[in-house]
Amino acid sequence: MRIPRPDGDLVLFFPIATKQPEASRSAAEVPAIEKRRAGLDADRRLWIIFDEFNTDIGNSFYLEPEPPLGRFSKAFFLPLLREFISRRKPAREVSRFR
Repeated sequence: MRIPRPDGDLVLFFPIATKQPEASRSAAEVPAIEKRRAGLDADRRLWIIFDEFNTDIGNSFYLEPEPPLGRFSKAFFLPLLREFISRRKPAREVSRFR
């Protein structure tokens, strides 16, 4: 996720796991249609983990220079993002630019 800022965009990277997270984790299973939209393997169960994430700035070298494979729809991702924002304090952040 890219967050525009005057001093340079902040990029948040949420892990996508193939192993079902424990119930205590903040995670959401990715529906089949969203896996297809994002260019992910539609035959595997996948979860986005929201209680840990990496951050970077601007044109992160973690992003491929190629066009993205796809993306999640706003209808799917925005409610998850709102939930992440409401719980952000206990999330574990790993900064890649500090």
